[in-house]
Amino acid sequence: MSTAAAAAPNKKAAFEPEEVSLHRIRITLTSRNVKNLEKVCADLIKSARDQRLKVKGPVRLPTKRLNLVVRKSPCGEGTNTWDHYEMRIHKRLIDLHSPSEVVKQITSISIEPDVEVEVTIAQSKNCLLYTSPSPRDMRRSRMPSSA
Repeated sequence: MSTAAAAAPNKKAAFEPEEVSLHRIRITLTSRNVKNLEKVCADLIKSARDQRLKVKGPVRLPTKRLNLVVRKSPCGEGTNTWDHYEMRIHKRLIDLHSPSEVVKQITSISIEPDVEVEVTIAQSKNCLLYTSPSPRDMRRSRMPSSA
C-alpha cells in the first residue's frame, strides 16, 4: 500500500498543468504596400489563432504621408511647373499573449519583401523586458569603458 500511495502523488503531479509565464508580445508591421501588409497581418493572426493564443488586432495606425514638391525645370527658367510626389507609410499593431518560445513558430510564416516586422516582448503592461538592439547599441556595448 505504501508503494501505491507513493506512486499516486507522482501521477497526480504529472497531470497538473505547468505554469508558463505569459508575455505580452507586440508585433509592429510597416509597409508602403497595403495589400502585402494586410496579407502578412492575416497570416500572423491565423497562425496565432491556430495555436489558441489570445490575439488583439490588427490595430490600424494613421497613415504617414510624405510629400515632396519639386520644380520640373532643372535651370529655373520658363513657366513655374511643379511635380508632386507622395509616399504613404501604413502601420499595423498586433498584440499577443503567449510564451516567448511560441513567437518563433508564429513569425516563421513567409513575410512579403517590403513589409518590416518589429517584435517587442514585455512581461506586464509596464515592464519592458526585451527589444531587439540596434547595431549602434551593439557597438557601444563592446567599447571598453574608461574609468
